[in-house]
Amino acid sequence: MSLRGQGLEQAIRAVGGVSELARRIGVSQPSVSNWVRIPAERVIAVEAATGVPRTVLRPDLYQEASVAELDEVDAARAQEYAVLAALLMRAPDATLLARLARIVVDASPLGLAHAALAQAAGEADADQVSREYFALFIGLGRGELLPYGSYYLTGFLHERPLARLREDLVRFGVARAEGVYEPEDHIGILCETMAGLITGQFPAPEDAQRVLFEKHIAPWAGRFFADLENAEAAQFYRHVGRVGRTFLDIESEAFALPS
Repeated sequence: MSLRGQGLEQAIRAVGGVSELARRIGVSQPSVSNWVRIPAERVIAVEAATGVPRTVLRPDLYQEASVAELDEVDAARAQEYAVLAALLMRAPDATLLARLARIVVDASPLGLAHAALAQAAGEADADQVSREYFALFIGLGRGELLPYGSYYLTGFLHERPLARLREDLVRFGVARAEGVYEPEDHIGILCETMAGLITGQFPAPEDAQRVLFEKHIAPWAGRFFADLENAEAAQFYRHVGRVGRTFLDIESEAFALPS
């Protein structure tokens, strides 16, 4: 009899095995094999990678009633951050591309950015997008872009901005997930953390969202997304850049409003 929780079992079945789940969320296969249930800090990534709702993955953390308490705006914000995190932490596979191609759009600036991303996802080849991701963020030696707050703010990695971020994450009760080796100022990790703060995944102070955004995202992430839009290697990912830049503009305006 398996000792795995039902939510983890369903996520594994949804993608066809432990190895595939590990690949999609960017952790080692032994780490996933050792899980009894999905770690709290991994729920949003697994939801994005598998399509299995968080209320199924970890019902002890995400009861239907508590999810319903999120208003429509916050639910949309959390989803936006979760999708950006999924796309920026690893290359999307064919399943995620197919889900992106079905995004519901509207005539707002963000809706138009979503429409362009959906069209690109519908036309994209997963292998080609994987090569594009490699060229942009990994490369032979380094990728075209370095998606880290320290680099954008100081020109170097692992500098004081990362230390300040880590201090705030400790205050928020957010710990590094097992198997994650990227510095916490990676834009994908920051987006994943914001999604968790919005949904209440982390028992953080009331000001956590504002602090994370204003101190650790707003000062540089807009420039990163603009660079991604215009990167030489970016084809599919230039649309990700447009979505990210447009969404951060909306977030900036919202956080600028009086509390």
